[in-house]
Amino acid sequence: MKFWDFLTEVFTWWNGQTMGTRFFTWRKGEYVGEDEFGNKYYRERGGEKRWVIYNGLAEASSIPPGWHGWIHHRVDVAPSEEEYHAKSWQLAHQVNPTGTPAAYRPEGSILTPEKRPEVTGDYQAWSPGQ
Repeated sequence: MKFWDFLTEVFTWWNGQTMGTRFFTWRKGEYVGEDEFGNKYYRERGGEKRWVIYNGLAEASSIPPGWHGWIHHRVDVAPSEEEYHAKSWQLAHQVNPTGTPAAYRPEGSILTPEKRPEVTGDYQAWSPGQ
C-alpha cells in the first residue's frame, strides 16, 4: 500500500474504504463479486450485513441495478451467483451526473453557456408592495 493510499484510508470516508472498513472486511467479510465499475461487494460470514467498497468516490448511484437489489436485501442471490441479465427495455446504467460538468442544465439556467432568452410580454416581474 502506498503512503498516500494509507493517508486516504485514515482521513477520508468518501474515497474508497476507511481503515475501519478494511479491518471489518478482513475479519468478517466474504467477497461476493465485482460490478462493471470496479465496485466490490461483500457480505458478513454467517450474518445478514452486506456492503460495497466503491472504486473511487463513494457515490451510491454508481451501484448498477442488479447489485442495488442485492445490497438492499430485495433479492437473496447476488448477480455474481446467477446469470443476471438486464431486461431488454432497461437502459444501460449511468452514474448520477449532478454537480459535474455533465449535469443537465436546461435552457435559461444560469449555469448554461447559452444566453438566457429574452422575457416575452406574458411575464410581469413581481415587486414588493404591488
